Amino acid sequence: MPLYEHVMIARQDLSNAQAESLVEHFGTVLADNGGNVVDSEYWGVKTMAYKINKNRKGHYAFLKTDAPAGAIQEMERLMRLHDDVMRVLTIKVDEHAEGPSVQMQKRDEREGRRERR
Repeated sequence: MPLYEHVMIARQDLSNAQAESLVEHFGTVLADNGGNVVDSEYWGVKTMAYKINKNRKGHYAFLKTDAPAGAIQEMERLMRLHDDVMRVLTIKVDEHAEGPSVQMQKRDEREGRRERR
């Protein structure tokens, strides 16, 4: 099955538990349609570059999935209809990166960073 990565932004006035339950909800939608969530990360509340629906901040979540195209289309359709979800980005990838995403790594652990003068 194809591999996908999703980044979801939820409204800022949700609690952390509600934002994480959204990730679980959309994971069950994928499971019902023949896919599965390989890994999920909750990145927390982050400030956005511009306002979206009068919100300056949002709850960010990251999903790595392994699902057929029909399951992804259904999940995206339900995300667009959900009132708490502001934006979704889905990317098809050849393989999932091992370990935590770049957002979850500490600055010291990131590769390719040079020392400042």
